[in-house]
Amino acid sequence: MRVTQLVSECELGDCPTLYATDRGTLLVQGETPHDHGLRLPAHETVVEIPVDLIRKAIRDQLI
Repeated sequence: MRVTQLVSECELGDCPTLYATDRGTLLVQGETPHDHGLRLPAHETVVEIPVDLIRKAIRDQLI
C-alpha cells in the first residue's frame, strides 16, 4: 500500500495525521481512547483526532 500524508497537526509525525492510500482509502493517526464504551471487533480500533484536522483537509481540498 502506498501512503501519502495529507494533513497533520505537526511536522514531527507523532501527532494526529490524515493520510491517503493508493487504495482510495484514508488512514488516521491519533490517540487511542480507552473510555469510549464502544464494542469493537478484535480486528478494529478507533482513534481520536481533532475536528480541526478534518476541517483543514477539507479547506485545503485534500479530501
